[in-house]
Amino acid sequence: MMKKHRPGRPPAPHLDWAYFVDVDGTLLNIAETPQGVRMDAALLELIANLHRASGGALALVSGRMISDLQSHTGMAQLPMAGLHGLERRDSSGRLWIHAAAPAAKSAIKAVLLPLLGRHPGLLLEDKGLTLALHYRKVPALAAYVHRLMAQLARLHGPGLELQCGKRVVEIKPAGIDKGTAVTEYLTESPFKGRRPVFVGDDLNDERGFAEVNKLDGVSIKVGRGPSCARFRLANVAAVHRWLGTALSGGT
Repeated sequence: MMKKHRPGRPPAPHLDWAYFVDVDGTLLNIAETPQGVRMDAALLELIANLHRASGGALALVSGRMISDLQSHTGMAQLPMAGLHGLERRDSSGRLWIHAAAPAAKSAIKAVLLPLLGRHPGLLLEDKGLTLALHYRKVPALAAYVHRLMAQLARLHGPGLELQCGKRVVEIKPAGIDKGTAVTEYLTESPFKGRRPVFVGDDLNDERGFAEVNKLDGVSIKVGRGPSCARFRLANVAAVHRWLGTALSGGT
């Protein structure tokens, strides 16, 4: 269950911790469309330096596909979990796929595609294993989008679940999430035996926070809103500064 916490800064980061970091809304400001973001040179340098200084114990954990994350970072050796953990690249570069595309995906997509013409501003994102309907440009349609996607998930289940985020609703295979991705990484080198850190901003990060909390780790919510995270950072810039202190003064 999510709880409200008063904003409080997390402890100073240590280089012997295991870092799991969301991307959109955490490392990058959210854009109007998923394609509208870009990692600048300073952010890429921060990621590369923290990955190296922590002995490789840094993973990006995102709702984006790994191929998308790779295209933005260009870092072939960086561990990444994509699609909320449905696909995961470990520190050796091995790719793990935890689910097949839902059998009902084509039927669900056939219902959603006509909506794009009737409601300009809706964006349907086909991520291979999931379907995400974005309503960032038409927030007045929030209730309609949530209701429709819930109906489709129920109709074409079992084995499907909704993943809600900031002005997006996604239908995905059930049972795998950012929390399970963290659990898997923590059984592997170089993450194993370290104190886990999860930094994220959205509803889809709550399971990552919950998993880290079980292990007495450091869970950090970015921005406002109810959360089970134990600490807060105000915005993306604050995340960059906090991670940077691991390089300048962390232990």
